[in-house]
Amino acid sequence: DNNTVLQAANSLPDFKIAADGSPQVLIMHTHTTESYDLAPRDFYDNRVPSRNRDTSRNMVRVGDEIAKQLEAAGIGVIHSSAEHDYPSYNGAYDRSRETVQTILKENPSIKIVLDIHRDAISTKDGTRYAPIANINGKNAAQVMIVSGCDDGTMNYPNYLKNLSFSSLLQKQMESDYPGLTRPVAFKYKFYNQDLTTGSILIEMGGHANSLNEAVYSGELVGKSLAKALLSIQE
Repeated sequence: DNNTVLQAANSLPDFKIAADGSPQVLIMHTHTTESYDLAPRDFYDNRVPSRNRDTSRNMVRVGDEIAKQLEAAGIGVIHSSAEHDYPSYNGAYDRSRETVQTILKENPSIKIVLDIHRDAISTKDGTRYAPIANINGKNAAQVMIVSGCDDGTMNYPNYLKNLSFSSLLQKQMESDYPGLTRPVAFKYKFYNQDLTTGSILIEMGGHANSLNEAVYSGELVGKSLAKALLSIQE
């Protein structure tokens, strides 16, 4: 019910962070090859692919930015650039689950798994939207946390604990950079978020945003995430 959800949203995550150099955060990408336009434009150019295996233009580039900020704050991070959506898009979540399980087994200190994506926001007539926030005079791609919940059929009993983490990060980002976030999407989806109580998906802008806007958002998300995590240190 609403009270239970509200209580979870106002509770701290059930983990604490150790700033001892051991990996605390895993950044990965189920849809690794999702990419951006190189330049912001006010029209959609269908010659620009929305998928790219070039890691300087796809989700790996944005994940690098988040990782950089965590490292600068002394928080141990592993960033996996493994491709899970190429050559086949179908089954990407099954493949990314295996990657995450392997990394968690090798690094049991990890508490947080961030699946970094980009959204695709368009209307039926094909108009594409680029959600933007102006932060300190520069355009950033708006971000949206997706936190799954279980209707009893997904074997994901701890989803409210993940929501507590989503809420902590959401509040930190909006406090640091008002307008950067879209509301948290709390919906009946699984997204392999059962693997830790700090597993969330973050949409970094959409397919009409420019690479620079998304990279800037990676920097901002990384800074806010570092702050949020340092507030729950052991």
